[in-house]
Amino acid sequence: MNATAPLPATLPYAFAKAHGVILLGVDDGQVRVGLRDGADARSLLEVRRALGRALQVERLERAAFDRRLSEAYADAGLGSAAEAGALDAHGGLDALADDIPATADLLESQDDAPVIRLINGLLAEAARLGASDVHVEPFESALRVRFRVDGVMRQVLSLPARIAPLLVSRVKVMARLDIAEKRVPQDGRISVAMGAKALDVRVSTLPARGGERVVMRLLDKDQGTLSLEQLGMPAQVLRGFHQALGVPNGIILVTGPTGSGKTTTLYAGLSRLNDGSRTILTVEDPVEYAIDGVGQTQVNGKVGMTFAAGLRAILRQDPDTVMVGEIRDPETAQIAVQASLTGHLVLSTVHTNDAVGAITRLRDMGIEPFLLASTLRLIVAQRLVRRLCPHCRVPREHDVVSRQLVGEDFDGTLYRAVGCSHCNHTGFSGRIGVYEAVTVDEALRQLIGANADEDSIARMAFSRGGRLSQAARDCVARGDTTMEEALRVTRQELDDDGGI
Repeated sequence: MNATAPLPATLPYAFAKAHGVILLGVDDGQVRVGLRDGADARSLLEVRRALGRALQVERLERAAFDRRLSEAYADAGLGSAAEAGALDAHGGLDALADDIPATADLLESQDDAPVIRLINGLLAEAARLGASDVHVEPFESALRVRFRVDGVMRQVLSLPARIAPLLVSRVKVMARLDIAEKRVPQDGRISVAMGAKALDVRVSTLPARGGERVVMRLLDKDQGTLSLEQLGMPAQVLRGFHQALGVPNGIILVTGPTGSGKTTTLYAGLSRLNDGSRTILTVEDPVEYAIDGVGQTQVNGKVGMTFAAGLRAILRQDPDTVMVGEIRDPETAQIAVQASLTGHLVLSTVHTNDAVGAITRLRDMGIEPFLLASTLRLIVAQRLVRRLCPHCRVPREHDVVSRQLVGEDFDGTLYRAVGCSHCNHTGFSGRIGVYEAVTVDEALRQLIGANADEDSIARMAFSRGGRLSQAARDCVARGDTTMEEALRVTRQELDDDGGI
């Protein structure tokens, strides 16, 4: 009987990365090591000499090796609260002034300053858990650190309040912000690497009663290269998106609340168009992902570079396709409509609860109904629901609530979340999109041009189904998520649709 035991990462990270060797575990006294394809096998001699034990070698493809390397060393990245408590204000400020490279590999850092190791550990742990944001929140009695994982906040550390100035100052140094200015909000950016994974970290500071709050948003550059097919859209929505992207002019809108994946969807659309045959320009606040072949401009309110000013300027650059990060004011809406009327394809987002609501929002901004009828091509509304962990989900009994949600005649299996080591005991792993799409055909064009009310447009648009509430029910029926999660994300739409 084989006894398998985990082996701590005893090889220095720099050695493992440079020589393509990683420790995987121990089987019956033999050390299992992974050797990257193309790596020099002679490095195994040094590993065996250092460990003094026999080696069992597994060949790993480069992508698999990079993933295992990041996981193995990031797993130990977040120290305990006891290590954080060792921070001392005396002599600590000198270390905060030390600059770091523009792009630093967190796993390779050998810096012994406790505050630096703590921040590196926080970012490494956040990346390992797939967190989208790190919140550093100072209060009078304590410093709280929370991660947003799959759209839900989770506390990971509670530290002594005296550490807050040290932690915040170091983050501001890394983001190249003014550490002496504590009275006004500041925004910056940190570029870091974790093994083979490149991350952009957007930093925002805000003065608060207990000190400066810091939110660090982690942007995985790999997410900026997703295709429309990888987003998990239903076939009908995907087909409508492809058709709208094939039209030379008009407006494509993606709607939803903050954090619902609107920008990722727009980037996926741009990636489909980015074949070198057209000029694509964007104006964003801020630029989240860099896309080769696309001209990207960032909004800067301090110098008057608003969405409207940026859009007006890039229209003089002879673009074929334009992406505006958000239509949030009448001026931007007017310019976007005029751009589509003059032969440009415009992609943008609007903050509304559903797809049809975007039409009402644009009308409220002063856009004439006949102009909307002429320019709108597609409106997509989306949400992100947490996906059930496939390793620990368990069936649940049907009850009155479940029958109301998925229907009386549903005879499939419904699941509830439990929690295990694979999902960090949350019961969920990752998120999945739910979508509704309104394709503006001739019948809808006439309704919009006649200034019809929102209910009339919705009845016409969804006469054959496809509402956001139905997409959420389908996720529950397929076993992708729970009823509670579907209700949490799409509660208003379910209520409006006659559901719970």
